[in-house]
Amino acid sequence: LLALALAGCMTRPGAPPAPVQAPAAPLIPSPSEGRPFDVVPGASRLVVLVYRAGPLAALGHNHVIACRCLTGTVYLPRDPLRAGFVVRVALGQLTVDDPALRAAEHSADFPAGVPQSARDGTRHNMLGAALLNGAAYPDITLISQGLRPSPDGRSGDIIAHVLVRIVGGAHAVTVPMHYRLRGDEIVATGEFPLRQTDLGLVPFSALGGALSVRDGMTVRLRLTARRRD
Repeated sequence: LLALALAGCMTRPGAPPAPVQAPAAPLIPSPSEGRPFDVVPGASRLVVLVYRAGPLAALGHNHVIACRCLTGTVYLPRDPLRAGFVVRVALGQLTVDDPALRAAEHSADFPAGVPQSARDGTRHNMLGAALLNGAAYPDITLISQGLRPSPDGRSGDIIAHVLVRIVGGAHAVTVPMHYRLRGDEIVATGEFPLRQTDLGLVPFSALGGALSVRDGMTVRLRLTARRRD
């Protein structure tokens, strides 16, 4: 889920993604109903693609923010649509522009060779008090507020209503996901657009907006959880 990545370096915007709308009246089952499955950090990953904007965007970079820093619990009752979860993202473990992840994008929007100084500056700005304030709020927490089948009708496709606790606030978003059960393991994946402003964040801007970070981001999430013994 998550919009974790507004940076001090910017890039040429592509077509802006459609916004994710907060649910008008989410279902709120107990997040601890059912059998517990523990999130496996090494088998889970969060990736956030952040895009530069503004007339001087060519002076900056798009960024790949990522980590294997997800922990928490998924609760699975007999009815999967009543499943719940509480997942935490450890901000201190976020990486910026890992060369392998940039290369994996296979996109001209994410060329290789981002200087280490730009990577360090982006991470500093992202975790600073003006943005995610990682010193005061070291985690982002994702709490399920209800699941429903996806309108596409495909097995395993769902829409998750999620409460995102970030920088001392709480914001509701809807997230399209696909899940599958494999014995004692749950794997849930999703890719979706998300706006920084949906999370109460103010996109980075400098020089009167000549250098800025686009409000819209792309979020990819892979969540693997294994049944607790």
